[in-house]
Amino acid sequence: MNDLSGAQIKTILEDVADNVFHPDPYLRQGGDMVRVGGMTYAIDPGARMGQRISDMRVDGKPMAAEKRYRVAGWAPVAEGAAGEPIWEVVARYLRRAKVVAPRRVNAPRLLGVKDNPGIA
Repeated sequence: MNDLSGAQIKTILEDVADNVFHPDPYLRQGGDMVRVGGMTYAIDPGARMGQRISDMRVDGKPMAAEKRYRVAGWAPVAEGAAGEPIWEVVARYLRRAKVVAPRRVNAPRLLGVKDNPGIA
């Protein structure tokens, strides 16, 4: 687990979005958007780099660029990431909790794709 600022989280999401939606197909690296839990965001795939991700929220409240948020993932989410592997954190939580209620899926809100049959 790492603590990242809201600005760092936005930069990571923007970078991933550019890999998937870059206007030049030869510069697309493929993959898919980062799946998130505990936060929501909107994405406009047709927007320019740095302008695709908006309306980032945690618990329904807007994320602040300067505030730090606890982030965990199956793969490193930031350069120099260190710490306990997430599967160990999850295993410990599941052993302690015994029963876990299902969570709402945090699918990103898509913007500007109404007339795009490849995305909408």
